[in-house]
Amino acid sequence: MLKKLWKKYSYDASIFINNILWYFLSVFFFSRLFYVISKWNDLKYINNPMEFFIMNDYNFSLFWAIFWFFLVLVINLRLRREKIEKYIDWLVLSFLFILVIWYIWAFFWWQVYWRDTNFWIEISYTNPFTPIPYQSPIFPLAIVYSILFFIEFSVLYILSMFIKIRGFIWYVWLLIFWIIILFMEYFSGKYDIFKVSIWIDFSQILSIFVIFYAFYKLYYISKIASKDTTVLSHKH
Repeated sequence: MLKKLWKKYSYDASIFINNILWYFLSVFFFSRLFYVISKWNDLKYINNPMEFFIMNDYNFSLFWAIFWFFLVLVINLRLRREKIEKYIDWLVLSFLFILVIWYIWAFFWWQVYWRDTNFWIEISYTNPFTPIPYQSPIFPLAIVYSILFFIEFSVLYILSMFIKIRGFIWYVWLLIFWIIILFMEYFSGKYDIFKVSIWIDFSQILSIFVIFYAFYKLYYISKIASKDTTVLSHKH
């Protein structure tokens, strides 16, 4: 998707291609690290360092994966003396596209699951290696996430064809993405050190701050747009 969009909008893809190792290492290591911290009650007994990198539930912290990816991106852009607004809309569209596929993968590998429900479309996880603790059929939360993010991707992709404001797609993505995380995580069957204590997990806590930030930025953009009638166009 990055390749498709860089050809369409004439972006410079070298910022990703030339630094792909740094993106991978940053995302993998720190998302794994903060996942261990979030599950400290269960994972503090790790003795073998290899268990940090190879876990039987394949999990990582999505928020910190996103955060550290963008940190590497910002550092690269500073070195190139470029602004993030040039790339950000292109990037989040590609990210949404792959999230649809990623959550389908998570469904088959048991990484994302709902609590016990009675909606008549529950699925039994009977594989002896599944980390899911429920014996009864449960709702496939990963499929719900995949559908929601496909809808978001489709809407934002269409908007990107008409709106010329740099960063607009980024802030809309922030708003919708973290609203979905905020509400859907209430139905997650997983727990971290925050959810055990205060009934909301770490991702939900951070999503509240991100949502307010996105609202503020969209309000700011709307005030600028109201003074400039050229921000909407049928050409990107």
